[in-house]
Amino acid sequence: MWSRYYTVSTLAEALELLVQHRERARLIAGGTDILIELERGQRPGVDVLIDISRLRGLDQIVMRGDEIQLGALVTHNQVVGSELILKRALPLAQACWEVGAPQIRNRGTVAGNLITASPANDTITPLMALGAQVTLTSLEGERTIPLGQFYSGLRKTVMRPDEMLTSISFPALNENERGMFIKLGLRRAQAISVVNTAVVVQMDGEIVRRAAITLGSVATTIVHAGIAESALAGRALTQENIREAARLAAASVTPISDVRATAEYRSEMVRVVVARALRAVASNTQGANFPKQPAMLWGDHHGQAPSAPESQIEHGENNTSIVTTINGVTHISATGQHKTLLRFLREDVGMTGTKEGCAEGECGACTVFLDGSAVMACMVAAPRAHGAEIVTIEGLSENGSLHPVQSAFVAHGAVQCGYCTPGLLMAGAKLIEEHPQPTREQVEQSITGNLCRCTGYYKIIDAIMDAARKNASASQPAGD
Repeated sequence: MWSRYYTVSTLAEALELLVQHRERARLIAGGTDILIELERGQRPGVDVLIDISRLRGLDQIVMRGDEIQLGALVTHNQVVGSELILKRALPLAQACWEVGAPQIRNRGTVAGNLITASPANDTITPLMALGAQVTLTSLEGERTIPLGQFYSGLRKTVMRPDEMLTSISFPALNENERGMFIKLGLRRAQAISVVNTAVVVQMDGEIVRRAAITLGSVATTIVHAGIAESALAGRALTQENIREAARLAAASVTPISDVRATAEYRSEMVRVVVARALRAVASNTQGANFPKQPAMLWGDHHGQAPSAPESQIEHGENNTSIVTTINGVTHISATGQHKTLLRFLREDVGMTGTKEGCAEGECGACTVFLDGSAVMACMVAAPRAHGAEIVTIEGLSENGSLHPVQSAFVAHGAVQCGYCTPGLLMAGAKLIEEHPQPTREQVEQSITGNLCRCTGYYKIIDAIMDAARKNASASQPAGD
């Protein structure tokens, strides 16, 4: 799928490679978009990947003055787990929670979501409402532009081939500001937006001083419902004013019909979700449904990658070996540099317990642990395994004994065809590690990235909860 794969140790190395390879090259961090596009042949001419996922300093969420800044490597799960974002930028946290499933949120970055530039992408809408700007860096220097000016059309941005998006910044919400993000999809998880909206209002007592209403999946780019925003300014958030603003928002867009919805349905749903968001903001209940202690499946490192290598590494024409630790054993492979981690594990290492179901991050059958975090192996490039620690289903048991989740699956008959089972076991095991006594809601969250066509999930959920109970009981000191 690619001829050369570079793992860089510094930002300067990445920028130099962009200058060298230009249109042939793409940066890869999470890889949740680019790998699928390469697999489908949607990126003709792209044959060089530059892995920036281990660069230090780019995976931080910080407050600088009155602004929040996200580094280019901040993942969706890191946003979800940030108390700062929850308190001062709730719409962004809500949007990141709606992205994919835990395994995808552990890899996918907010910056990558912006760069992909799909009008259905979830994080662009709240960041536009929050007044975000992005910083683009090249060897020539930096330029910072408002997010609204970043997009030049459908899936198009103003980035040059030699530039990298290095940070995202936006004003933090103050006490007199409230916001909410709402997404409408065709299923509870792993859904592409039919429509989405972000609402941010600045209040002066009971009166709206300023309003931002942004809409996704209704035009070629994310758009502001400008007429609705103006209609709210200087007015109270009464039911009548909310209804009128929602009507104006729906009237301000001319969406298309596609496989997910008709244009008429989209317009009506814009009215519905905008009204719903404004009512929640008016009653100050915008965060009421955000999950408490959500299932992240991200391990002790909270999704942060180990340090970058001491110098640049190239996997490609010179066949640099991939040296990795799998289930506690060092593996050195001279092959597999041009594959996904899934196919590398199966074809080059012989770990066939990791299954290929969809090869595009939809089914979760290929879930493994990469440096402690649950990920979908089909959405990770094999060279990313160099210097990493990986655990597959073969390594889940210890000292010849089944993992508590494995034993519970047997006891509860939570297996039918069994194809999805390795991924479900990995998700369940990571959940129990993270939440030794999970709630049923947390169990359900942990397997939103795992599809099962046989069992109906009830016995799977029961098995994971039973495993957690028995594991917690076994961990109690004698006499307690």
